[in-house]
Amino acid sequence: MFDHMGFGVTNLGESKAFFLAALQPLGVAVAMEGPYGVGLGVGNKPSLWLSETKQAPAHLHLAFAAGSRAEVDAFYRAALAAGGKDNGAPGLRPHYHANYYGAFVIGPDGHNIEAVCHKAE
Repeated sequence: MFDHMGFGVTNLGESKAFFLAALQPLGVAVAMEGPYGVGLGVGNKPSLWLSETKQAPAHLHLAFAAGSRAEVDAFYRAALAAGGKDNGAPGLRPHYHANYYGAFVIGPDGHNIEAVCHKAE
C-alpha cells in the first residue's frame, strides 16, 4: 500500500543513529540523504524518511516486516542497545494470530517501533 512514509523528529542525528542501529538486522541502511533529511530503506530505495522539526511529533506506531523470528530478536537487542526503551519483548502475540511474533521498543521521540514476523517457526 505505501511506497514510502516520512515524519519529523526532534533530533535528526539521534533518530538516524537509532533507526539505523535498530533496523540493521532487517537489512535497512541509508538510501538517500541531503539537506531535506535522511531516507532509509533496503537497497537504494528510501521507504522511511526522517526530517528534523522543531515541533514535537505525535507518537506513531511503526511496524517493520522481519523475515524470521531471529530477525525480530536481533531487532529488539539492537534497538535496546541503541537507546530504545522496552515496550514488549520478542514473543508470540496469539491475540493477533497464531504466528504473530513481534517485539516493541519506544524510540527517541516516543514512537512505538515494532518488528514482526508472520511466519510459523
